[in-house]
Amino acid sequence: MAPFLDAELRLSRGDFNLEVSLEAGRGEILALLGPNGAGKSSVLRALAGLVPLTEGQVLVDGNDVTTTPVEHRPIGMVFQDYLLFPHLSALDNVAFGPRCRGVSRTEAKKQAGTLLEHMGLAEYTLARPRTLSGGQAQRVALARALATRPRLLLLDEPMAALDVGTRVDVRARLGHLLEGFEGATILVTHDPLDAMVLADRIAVIESGRVVQQGTPTEMARRPRTPYVARLVGLNLFRGRAEGTSVVLEEHGPDGPVTVEVYEPHAGPALIAFPPRAVALHPKRPHGSPRNVWRLFVDGIERHGDQVRVHLEGPPSLAADISPAALAELGLHRGDTVWAGVKAAEVECYPR
Repeated sequence: MAPFLDAELRLSRGDFNLEVSLEAGRGEILALLGPNGAGKSSVLRALAGLVPLTEGQVLVDGNDVTTTPVEHRPIGMVFQDYLLFPHLSALDNVAFGPRCRGVSRTEAKKQAGTLLEHMGLAEYTLARPRTLSGGQAQRVALARALATRPRLLLLDEPMAALDVGTRVDVRARLGHLLEGFEGATILVTHDPLDAMVLADRIAVIESGRVVQQGTPTEMARRPRTPYVARLVGLNLFRGRAEGTSVVLEEHGPDGPVTVEVYEPHAGPALIAFPPRAVALHPKRPHGSPRNVWRLFVDGIERHGDQVRVHLEGPPSLAADISPAALAELGLHRGDTVWAGVKAAEVECYPR
């Protein structure tokens, strides 16, 4: 079966080149993650027709919309700052799209009222944008995007303008509202939690290229780039596997660094393990840990109810320990410490 969205995007702007292939199924939410300047918003603007493609095509529900003017594409978009018309009420903001497409004023307002009621905003139909909370404004913007009955919904950092206190509630509400959308949704976000909670699949973009994509579970278990590893909170290294030993690309003063893993592998490999799997010792430990390195403390910071210790190598990695363990070790920046990781805690997979 052909994907609901099938896009090949090629565009050049100055020194920046974007080459991205995206697919999304009917009813699927695809999240785009990536560092600032990676090209996430450029992807949305290219899909919407706001920037012309150098090469490529955009197919939505089997229809080629590559050269279709912006106003005629079956696409709805919610911008990061919502861009609601400040002089119009919530009702008139939502009715604007249908009116532009020839729907009568009465019918457009009727449709807008139904959408706002569905969004839980029935009592705010006459409110102006400046009187709405961030979460309410977001829902009005979403209703306005859906009012034209798009086949593709584009959300550009829809929760970036929200404070931390309302983000959890709004994220849950947004997920509920998107469940009923029958088209495909592309969600751009810098917050991995938004992607993990809302998306069916995730695509990570770096320097204008998709470097990894998969389900949230796949991404969290097997990151393929340092950026993805940081997002999901894992230590990640590249190397070459020979049996149960992986020789890392990182070299120390005594030569290559080797990591022991639980199961045998062969060839180019990635290894990953969580910071919680790293045990710290004031002296070289003996016994169960099969991977032990003498490292330097590069930084110490609170991380939830744990303390994250950044260690300079090779290999350079992060360890999560309890505040009590930190006090017992008496660690400070610049100190030497021994780090140990059991082979069973190390995930190894082909590169």
